[in-house]
Amino acid sequence: MDKIIDIVLSSLRDLLSDAVKVFPGFLAALIILMLTRYVAEFSRNIINRVSKKTTDSKSLQLLFSKTAHVTTWIVGIFLACVCAFPGLSLSSFITTLGLSSVAIGFAFQDIFKNFLSGILILIQRPFRIEDQIIVGDYEGTVDQIDLRTTRICTYNGEMVLVPNSDVYTSAVRVRTAFDQRRTDLAVGVDYNTSLPEAKNILQRTIEKVEGVLDNKSPEIDLVGFGDSSIDFVVRYWTHPRQPQVRQIQTRAIIAIKEALDDANIGIPYPIRTLYFYNQDKYNDFIPDNSNRNGSKSDRRTVDSIS
Repeated sequence: MDKIIDIVLSSLRDLLSDAVKVFPGFLAALIILMLTRYVAEFSRNIINRVSKKTTDSKSLQLLFSKTAHVTTWIVGIFLACVCAFPGLSLSSFITTLGLSSVAIGFAFQDIFKNFLSGILILIQRPFRIEDQIIVGDYEGTVDQIDLRTTRICTYNGEMVLVPNSDVYTSAVRVRTAFDQRRTDLAVGVDYNTSLPEAKNILQRTIEKVEGVLDNKSPEIDLVGFGDSSIDFVVRYWTHPRQPQVRQIQTRAIIAIKEALDDANIGIPYPIRTLYFYNQDKYNDFIPDNSNRNGSKSDRRTVDSIS
């Protein structure tokens, strides 16, 4: 019994001795992690100030600040591990990281893909925050570009999170990429209308609409003969923001309708003509002379009625 007690006491002394030896390392690691938190915040603030002075892109500012924050934490965690485990070296850390990266890569493939796509989007800048874009079935204003998703605020006030990999690999229409944007408005006039007169009326009317830019003259094009009208297309330029485009188009439609009404020019709508006849006098299977004669008389009757 005394031997067992001696063995237990000896083991406890060894554990206590090892704990005393390891305690300074763990304490130093804890202190490093606490300092890392403040250093990461300090470095992010410094990078934010520098990036705001060097670039006006909010996307790049976000990329720089997050990169500095993550890098500081990686360095701090590595130093804390070295202090807590003195036997850990840089080579063994890299080896362990390399072995585990394969499994991590398969498990987080989508996350890494979106992360890399987000970095490429922030660097290449195909669009900026507050640009209005169309990606797939979604259209709206770019609210934020994170390292994983692109946040879009739709025109009806909904928020859509689109994965960066989908944004990077899909065709993106940037409606506000330039300072001006053209709108094509279709207008049809009656076949009895004088086309030069109608074109002049449309030209004068669209030039007077509030919001239509005057640095690019509007164009009035004849595009074809419709079923019940001759078709024009009124092409004019406005500022690219969607609310302005929509409001100016409404004013243009009202102004064009009033101008054509004042000139007694009709805007026709599709017309269908229906013909009625007595089907009892027709036989689709046994055409005889009586039926042929009856059909001729019927056709004359229909023609006279029409």
